[in-house]
Amino acid sequence: MSKINIFSLGGLNENGKNMYVVEVDQEIYILDAGLKYADDRMLGVDYIIPNFDYIKENIKKIKGLFITHGHDSQMGAIPDILKEVPELEIYGTDFTIEIIRKELEDEGMVSKHLNVIQPNRSIRFHNTSVFPISLTHSVPGNVGYVINTKDGAIVYTGNFVFDQTVTSPYQTDIGKLAYVGKQGVLCLMSESLYADKPGFTTPNNRIAKIVRETLDKAEGRVLFNISNAQFYRIQELFNELMLTDRKVVIMGKKLENMINKAIDLKYLEFDKKRIYNINHTNDKDVVVLISDEREKPFSNISRIVKGYDKFIKIKEQDTVVFAAPIYDGMEKSSTRIFDAIAKIGANLVIVNSQKYLCHHASNEDLMMMLNLMNPKYYFPVIGEYRHQVANANAAKRIGMNEKNILLKLNGDIVTFKNGKLEDKGNKIKIDDILVDGKTIGDIGELVLKDRELLSENGIVIVSATIERSTKNILAGPEILTRGFIYVKDNIDLIKEAEKISLEIIKENIKPKFVDFNKIKTGIRDKLGKYLYKETECKPMILIVIQEV
Repeated sequence: MSKINIFSLGGLNENGKNMYVVEVDQEIYILDAGLKYADDRMLGVDYIIPNFDYIKENIKKIKGLFITHGHDSQMGAIPDILKEVPELEIYGTDFTIEIIRKELEDEGMVSKHLNVIQPNRSIRFHNTSVFPISLTHSVPGNVGYVINTKDGAIVYTGNFVFDQTVTSPYQTDIGKLAYVGKQGVLCLMSESLYADKPGFTTPNNRIAKIVRETLDKAEGRVLFNISNAQFYRIQELFNELMLTDRKVVIMGKKLENMINKAIDLKYLEFDKKRIYNINHTNDKDVVVLISDEREKPFSNISRIVKGYDKFIKIKEQDTVVFAAPIYDGMEKSSTRIFDAIAKIGANLVIVNSQKYLCHHASNEDLMMMLNLMNPKYYFPVIGEYRHQVANANAAKRIGMNEKNILLKLNGDIVTFKNGKLEDKGNKIKIDDILVDGKTIGDIGELVLKDRELLSENGIVIVSATIERSTKNILAGPEILTRGFIYVKDNIDLIKEAEKISLEIIKENIKPKFVDFNKIKTGIRDKLGKYLYKETECKPMILIVIQEV
């Protein structure tokens, strides 16, 4: 008998940033380590990852980090984690490990702890074993994990769908799922993103029809914007391209290398002779593949639309297809790009994310997984809280006891002792790490608030120079503004602001001492109130006082 703790460092009540922890006595297993894209409000932030202090503090107990598949929401945090915990053992299928290795190379990193696993082959540890099972998703080599304990199995699905038409690199091993279910599942952790969608996801996850229609109608170039790991959709595009005489150009060395590697490994089927170099981007019959960067959705297509790309410019005769999903919080950015393309006059095709679904489990998929697993307890994971609730409702529909359905938030600990639930309301400290370029961990709420303030209300700089020996004011105070008001139309306001600042500076100059702190707080307070009264704006106020 054993004590088992399950909790999330990220991934609950949010889309992305998935990282789940299973503690079995003194052994710890980490499931996925993803990032979340920063939305339009998080100015200057590239992406968000879970705080991984828990990993650093417990590295000796951690048996490994087990990655389900090569999408950023599941493995995007790995480079940042390995910078501080380089000895962490990472497990994944061959293609998943290949994607991780490429990500590390892009960061100038190499890890000696990347372990390639095979589906249906157990990875044995001291008291437990981890058993990977093939599941269908939009990227090859996707697996769920079964952690076998003395009290039953803990099963984590990651992302999945049931689709009977997919080829071998994407197929679900239903027989193994049923076998695991017969052996006894203590707790099933299943995704929730599409839990509120009725029916099965299939066949709505297929976009071949809209791709075929677009290629038939387009008289000029076709620019196809896609997530760089949506290989199933890339295969659908390739299938339709093989029925035409069009050639393919892949923008970006990273995407090109991944596609060529996938073709070599038989994960993608396509004639490599039809893939041309960057010099053919302006050919009339070409299809240009463009992918998102890891931390910035729509970054590459946005650069092209703005005319900054040196290889390709969008023309009026082009057709631009958006097959990548629009992430929550990125609606404004995507709309600006769509409008810019419309102004150029190019034909715009947006794959409707409500009609054409991604490879996530809908309501019927979830109930089928539940029936195969027949778990004692059910833990909805991966998704916003409303999705988790919809997932819980699916479990209730097939007769599962509501008391055995565990709706939790990040940091909430679920404890099983000798196979029985002991929910004492314990929590572990969790937090977000905001990554700004190459900088992690030093961007907090205050920094974001300052950036928001700057974007909305601008900045006011108050500068003055004081003589060190006499404490006389030599210059200023001078008022400079950016993004706040048009100075020529507001001379009186600027003069009054200078007068207020001068009064406060004089009040805090003593014969032998200048109280710089009181000057700064006084100007921010009094000048801030005055500016708000006159303009109803709250600009950021910076005070620069120097002694010479």
